[in-house]
Amino acid sequence: MPRIPRLLLSENPAVYHVISRTALPGLPFVAADKDYLQSLIFRFSRIYFTEILGFCLMDNHFHLLVRMFPKDHGDESSLRERFGLAYGDQAVFSSAKIHEFRKKWSSLSEFIKEIKQRFARYYNEKNGRKGYLWGDRFKSVIVQDGHTLVNCLAYIDLNPVRANIVRRPEDYRWSSLGYHVQTGNRAGFLSLDLGMTDWGIEIQNRLQKYREFIYETGALDTGKGAHLDPKMVRKERKKGYKLTAADRLRFKTRYFTDSGVIGTKEFVARNSKKFHDHFACKREKKPCKVDGFDGIFSLKRLSNA
Repeated sequence: MPRIPRLLLSENPAVYHVISRTALPGLPFVAADKDYLQSLIFRFSRIYFTEILGFCLMDNHFHLLVRMFPKDHGDESSLRERFGLAYGDQAVFSSAKIHEFRKKWSSLSEFIKEIKQRFARYYNEKNGRKGYLWGDRFKSVIVQDGHTLVNCLAYIDLNPVRANIVRRPEDYRWSSLGYHVQTGNRAGFLSLDLGMTDWGIEIQNRLQKYREFIYETGALDTGKGAHLDPKMVRKERKKGYKLTAADRLRFKTRYFTDSGVIGTKEFVARNSKKFHDHFACKREKKPCKVDGFDGIFSLKRLSNA
């Protein structure tokens, strides 16, 4: 039976909720796997004509909320930059292939295929296995901007709460709200749209309003999975859903348990060379500043090995 054609909007920017599950039984993806999958999403989001609105990487599936832009997105200079990210600085860019690049990098199917194929190769090599990793082809749903989008984003970010993995959504680091709060949206990985661009909410206030929305939504008992503790919601409501300095510091303390090496920049850089072979990616690991702690840097987690 032939596949049903995927519903895609190619003439204008469009938002898609993508869901993909592994074919493996149980909950096979560990922390290092989710770290690597997240890094792939980050890498390819800089190459493709995309904007990452939200994500959640679970132990056997992932959610991705992504805006795809049409093939006329970006000028030739932008294409050359994307080409360098995709193929390396030494690769020769051909203007004759601009149409080919535009078609590929505006395709949702190509975007997800690259992520899943790269991850499958990594996972199979790491675990000494062969064969399929992913189940049926990924599911995608066209999502309307605005009210529908923010509800979809909240659904995605509440996955770890509903699964009873964490008490509050921002405690889960492989999700969009966790990434916003724990890293301060490092490298501008995620869009600050949050479904609120048409609500007249200034960009610096959107995360606070989104936390309010997700807490009020997450407190509802839908009968499917866990929900947020009403006492915790009342406490956040009393604070006006603002993240205090203490809140932000609390999320930074995970570096003391999740880092491979932590200390001054010189200490981390010196020791990172000793563990070069411990990582799947062979590029040199650079010390990352731990926000909230003056002069403290960390090396990416050794569990990424």
